[in-house]
Amino acid sequence: MKGSMVSGEIVEPYAEALMSLAQSQNQTERFGEDVRSLLGVLESSEDLQHFLGNPVVSAENKKAVLQQIAGDGLHPYILNFLMLLVERRRILFLEGICKQFQALLRKLNQTVLAEVISAVELSESQQQAIGEKVKAISGAQQVELDTKLDPDLIGGVIIKVGSQVLDASLRGQLRRIGIRLNSAA
Repeated sequence: MKGSMVSGEIVEPYAEALMSLAQSQNQTERFGEDVRSLLGVLESSEDLQHFLGNPVVSAENKKAVLQQIAGDGLHPYILNFLMLLVERRRILFLEGICKQFQALLRKLNQTVLAEVISAVELSESQQQAIGEKVKAISGAQQVELDTKLDPDLIGGVIIKVGSQVLDASLRGQLRRIGIRLNSAA
């Protein structure tokens, strides 16, 4: 618990500083795309997370790897930000900083994050329909969908927006029927 409190104290100021820089340069969308791609790389490579978090690995080696990963794709300010995190020994908080930055960007753009769990891959039209439904429920301007697959749902979807959960899955319906049958008996 204490570790997460310390993490929050470190993550928030860095994410806010990055957002402030993005806004001052009119680059919030570009920074958002770069942060999203960085987060994708981090989440897909556990080895990279261990490498960056390893205190034995020199700062120069970490910088070299980050520059290779970044290539020419990242905005120079983002790359400089990564180098600063390495120098200040805060690079192990990169994932948290990226997630906090995304939360700040969503707040700025009046966008709500909806976690959608489905039994099968959703088509583009299904994702659009879910996005419209979430907009209607939440009153948000835009919706960002985080889709996940769970074959145990059998069919349908579960949509989580903040503390609200809309369970339209077949598994959920079967569970509710079972509860009603048990309470009637």
